[in-house]
Amino acid sequence: MSVRLYIGNLPQNLKNKELEELLATVGKGIRFKAVLDRDTKACRGFGFANVEDEKLANAVIEQLNGHEFKGNNLRVERSERKESNNSSGRRNGSSGNPKSKGSNRKDVKKVVHSDAPSKEAPDPRWAGELSKLKELLANQKTPV
Repeated sequence: MSVRLYIGNLPQNLKNKELEELLATVGKGIRFKAVLDRDTKACRGFGFANVEDEKLANAVIEQLNGHEFKGNNLRVERSERKESNNSSGRRNGSSGNPKSKGSNRKDVKKVVHSDAPSKEAPDPRWAGELSKLKELLANQKTPV
């Protein structure tokens, strides 16, 4: 059974060969793939290694977790596999539309707050001042 390992805190200028050589010092049969940025093709700082043997996976974690590599301390741990749902995610055939059938998203009524004055009633914080202003305007006499 294959064990998948998360390897994090990788430098952006990572070359896969360099890390593969480091993994080869622990044992043979370790395959590594870095996660790259779509636009720049630079390493996003992490990747995954597949190890065929359980004992070898434990040895990789023990020897390389915290190991200094190109100025960074590596973080090596077992990868948690995502639960696959047939109705979530674009890779599984969903169009990405939250209103589509089979969506697991809940419809949420959003309340939008605004600083704009409400047309129904004046702001209660200014109600006293507003009534004073209305009274002053009513009592004011201007020649027409």
